[in-house]
Amino acid sequence: MHKTLIGSALALTMGAGSAMAGGHLEEVRLQLQWVTQAQFAGYYVALEKGYYEEEGLDVTILPGGPDIAPPQVLAGGGADVMLNWMPSALAAREKGLPVVNIAQPFKSSGLMLTCWKDTGITSPEDFKGKTIGVWFFGNEYPFLSWMSQEGISTDGGEDGVTILKQGFNVDPLLQRQADCISTMTYNEYGQVLDAGVSEDELVTFKYEDQGVATLEDGMYVLEENLADPAFKEKMVKFVRASMKGWKDAEANPEEAAEIVLDYDETGAQTEAHQKRMMGEIAKLTAGSNGTLDPADFERTVNTLLAGGSDPVITAVPEGAWTHDITDEALN
Repeated sequence: MHKTLIGSALALTMGAGSAMAGGHLEEVRLQLQWVTQAQFAGYYVALEKGYYEEEGLDVTILPGGPDIAPPQVLAGGGADVMLNWMPSALAAREKGLPVVNIAQPFKSSGLMLTCWKDTGITSPEDFKGKTIGVWFFGNEYPFLSWMSQEGISTDGGEDGVTILKQGFNVDPLLQRQADCISTMTYNEYGQVLDAGVSEDELVTFKYEDQGVATLEDGMYVLEENLADPAFKEKMVKFVRASMKGWKDAEANPEEAAEIVLDYDETGAQTEAHQKRMMGEIAKLTAGSNGTLDPADFERTVNTLLAGGSDPVITAVPEGAWTHDITDEALN
């Protein structure tokens, strides 16, 4: 039995009396960046445990997928708030979609390249002449920026890297179509190991360690909506309850993984995979109370501006984030 209805009913009887006394719950639609998985555990925990109801909110979590671009959903009015990697959000902002970061639950990046050790790759310099799997749809920006900083062309050839447009799976590495592929610490890296590859056979490069990490999984809304005090107040409640969910998930990773599984309507996720994912996700959210660190923003922007002849963004963005919501929500 899917727990959503039970969870909502329980929350209403258990402690949302104060919110209900005011009449109705305010609706908030959250667009995820990908399918239901532990990457988004904090939001599912907040939903399941009634943290949103306590704030007077009726939250709908909209799963993402390969054909869903969160900025487009936000632009079309299909969601009130979206989760997005900052490179994608800032690129969208520069192209004319005024999105604003209102909270940053993830402190560090989970993005890395995973390579076969027998290719002889020991440092980024060795990427030359190799084929590297890269995700697109906005996820390619950190990689392109990194290669630009290393002075390595992405047009192939002996002195450049050949980019393989990678689907969201690890097949190109396993089938040796690529020497390295993009992986998240919490997802695809585990899939490579699950396929029977041992860690000794691999070499990994975390973007965080390479100094080119960009912020991931921030909460973004449309700038014009922030001009509305009622919307702003709703976001304060949403961020407060969401961060309560995140810290709960961090402290109780196994329980959080179980909750995510309950909400996975596709039935695609397994318990072992989600528990491992939650363990890794907790490392990325650790150290953030939800407030964006301006230094992290600056590093992200500098990384993106360093994209050489083809930078992701061409100027330092103005007004791309605000502390207004987190200041009120968390203090």
